[in-house]
Amino acid sequence: MLDTGIPVVDMLARLGAAAALALLLGLERELRGKPAGLRSHMLVSLGAAGFMLVGMDILYATAEGDPSARIDPTRIVEGVIGGIGFLGAGSIIRSGGTIQGITTGAAIWTAGAIGVACGVGNFVLGVMITVFALVVVAVLGRFEHEVIRDRGEAGESRG
Repeated sequence: MLDTGIPVVDMLARLGAAAALALLLGLERELRGKPAGLRSHMLVSLGAAGFMLVGMDILYATAEGDPSARIDPTRIVEGVIGGIGFLGAGSIIRSGGTIQGITTGAAIWTAGAIGVACGVGNFVLGVMITVFALVVVAVLGRFEHEVIRDRGEAGESRG
C-alpha cells in the first residue's frame, strides 16, 4: 500500500464530512424543489474534498523526493473555485424577465468551499460554513419570502 502522507481513516473522515455537511445544504435546496439539490451539492463538496486530498497527496509525495518538484495547493483551490463557478452559473436560468437559480448557484459554490475545508482537514471551518449557509438559505430565505415579499405584494395591491 502506498503511503500518501494522509492515513486512510483520515481521508475517509474528510470525504465523509464533506458529503455529510453538503447533504444538509443540498437537503434545504431539495425541499424547496430547486434544480440542484441533495446529490448535486454532495457531489460538488465530495469532488472539492477529493481534489484537495489529491493535491495534498502530491504535495507529500514531492516533499520527500525532488525538491524542485513542488505543488502549490492554493492552485488546486483556484481550479476548484473556477470549475464550481461553471456549475453554479449553469444553474442560473433566465426566463422572460425573471432570473432564477442564483441562490442555488451560490449554494453549489458554497458546497465547494465546504469540500475544500474538509479536504484539508479543517472540519470546524467546514461546519461553520455549513451553519452559516443554512442560516442564509433557510432562515433568511423564509424571512425574505414571508416578510419582505409579502410587504411588497401588499403595497402593490394597495397602490
